Amino acid sequence: MFSLSDKHAVVTGAGSGIGKAVALLLAKQGATVYIMDINEDQASGVVKEIEAEGGKAVAKVCDVSDQKQVDGVFAGISSLDIVVNSAGVSHIGTAESTSEEDFDRLYKVNVKGVYNCLRAGVPKLKGKGGVIVNMCSIAATVGIPDRFAYSMTKGAVYSMTLSVAKDYLKDKIRCNCISPARVHTPFVDGFLKKNYPGKEQEMFEKLSKTQPIGRMAKPEEIAGLILYLCSDEASFITGCDYPIDGGFTKLNN
Repeated sequence: MFSLSDKHAVVTGAGSGIGKAVALLLAKQGATVYIMDINEDQASGVVKEIEAEGGKAVAKVCDVSDQKQVDGVFAGISSLDIVVNSAGVSHIGTAESTSEEDFDRLYKVNVKGVYNCLRAGVPKLKGKGGVIVNMCSIAATVGIPDRFAYSMTKGAVYSMTLSVAKDYLKDKIRCNCISPARVHTPFVDGFLKKNYPGKEQEMFEKLSKTQPIGRMAKPEEIAGLILYLCSDEASFITGCDYPIDGGFTKLNN
């Protein structure tokens, strides 16, 4: 089950965090993975990890917010079966405290970046069919304090997912998204170090306990759900959003 043998997958933001975990797992299951990331060193490092385990991967340095760069990467890929839009940035702030610069930055990466990859990827999936998985968030459907701009972008990702799923049914393209709660990634560690120096562990435990299950998710757990949605075992699933949140959206009362 969950074999991706002979499949070719693009994973954006695959140089670290959730994207890296997804890339490693898809490669482990037999896919050739294009590691698409803005950081060349990190992208190359993931390729080396995959190759060390006998997998196949190619680093593609790219800023997903730049349409010309995205088009160039996808033009150089001859065969494509899977697109995982994992690249994203976060921001802390309300409608009042969010600057125009930060708002535009989040829009460019989290919304336009997904659009750019959909626009370039869909034509390569049409005809033979394929799978798209977008990284959404519980912030798209649940009010979370100080996440104004971030929530806006994830709401857009959710809507784009539904639109693509509907528009390309006849082309046998499945499109879904997943909505994690907090995931323990290098971003979380960096955020705590910057904003709570000396209290990192205390705040980490506090944030972990906001999930009813009592901890943050591991990137590998998020990758497992994405693997399922990319596999033939999920061939009857499209136009869906999957919360993977430790009970956050339903049990936090």
